[in-house]
Amino acid sequence: MDAKYMIDTPENQAFLKDIREGLLSFGHAFPSPGGGSYYLSDDGTPWKERPRETWITSRMIHVYSIGALLGHEGSTSLVNAGLRGLCGELHDDRSGGWYAGLTADGHILPDKQCYAHAFVILAASSACLAGQGGAEELLSDALKVFDERFWDEEEGLAVDTWDTDFGTLSDYRGLNANMHTVEAFLAVADSAVERGLEGFEKYRERAGRIIRRVLGFARENSYRIPEHYTKDWQPDLEKNREKPDDPFKPYGATPGHGIEWARLITQWAFSSFADRSGASPYISEAEKLFMQAIRDGWNADGEPGIVYTTGWDGKPIVHDRMHWTLMEGVNTAAVLYRVTGNPLYAGYYSDFMAYLDKCVLDHVHGSFFHQLDEHNRLKETVWPGKSDIYHALQAMLIPYSDAGTSIASAVHRQA
Repeated sequence: MDAKYMIDTPENQAFLKDIREGLLSFGHAFPSPGGGSYYLSDDGTPWKERPRETWITSRMIHVYSIGALLGHEGSTSLVNAGLRGLCGELHDDRSGGWYAGLTADGHILPDKQCYAHAFVILAASSACLAGQGGAEELLSDALKVFDERFWDEEEGLAVDTWDTDFGTLSDYRGLNANMHTVEAFLAVADSAVERGLEGFEKYRERAGRIIRRVLGFARENSYRIPEHYTKDWQPDLEKNREKPDDPFKPYGATPGHGIEWARLITQWAFSSFADRSGASPYISEAEKLFMQAIRDGWNADGEPGIVYTTGWDGKPIVHDRMHWTLMEGVNTAAVLYRVTGNPLYAGYYSDFMAYLDKCVLDHVHGSFFHQLDEHNRLKETVWPGKSDIYHALQAMLIPYSDAGTSIASAVHRQA
């Protein structure tokens, strides 16, 4: 195995740093005149005919806040541009909260999404660490809206989608939005610690409530986490059978989400328990989630890569490889290696790195191919172009950061 693929070698650290700098350079053209993020094409130029969406804008604020902490030139102005979008064209001044996005000609995309609002919280907490003007006010507003509209205190979970005016709540409940809510809540709590603020640990506690519910769902389903639920939180295992490759609500199990949950559970456990004995049961559960996802998804069909979805029997359904799934594999393999010392995870990390370099990294135009088919050929049916750099940039940092700390706070601490 080439040393540049092996964790803790100078060659691997240099490899990740080079990719990281390339990613940050790749995304510079994201801001529209109003601040909302353009969707980026294969070479990083904006696709101005596509909507400017809140979740992408928030992700770009988050990554360039990290860029500012890393000293990447131009990051501060890019963060400010994105903040202008969240505080301006993407914000609903009448009903509160954030639109899902705007069409190319400025019309509002319908609904208010938990998923998008979680990313607004993540963006604002990272921008606070980068010392950006207006970020504190944005974070306060985002938390207030989320607390009032999306957090269900009785269930210990977040609801999913309102109509645009916050008048009608959808009956659908989903774990994708809850997963990113955990990420956002941990980021808020960690950012407050970094800035010496009190009163935000309730968000870490809420993250734990979500995690405990999700682990219950996982145990009941052989650690293949159901994604979709009814309004009373009963699993809807047949949801979207007719549209199995939906980008946000695919049918069946999503190995990449099992992997991502494993990392977030580990992060929460290490940040929540002062002694290892308290964290250990959760680390054990995270390992089960990771290993089930790897058994089902990695090299599952005769070619390298992690398949997008499987059935409830673990057999692949959508064989396409999405870049974000591999990025989460890199992150979680590294984190589990850090906290367990098990060389099995270091081995997976090396395998993922080699595959990343050979098939997923675009050595010509930059960034990562967002979707490959089962033979690792470029495919653009679900994720054409390269919408943003969020998953990719984090994967170039998390393997060498504190496993119990959100990535922006970890970078802030190192800086």
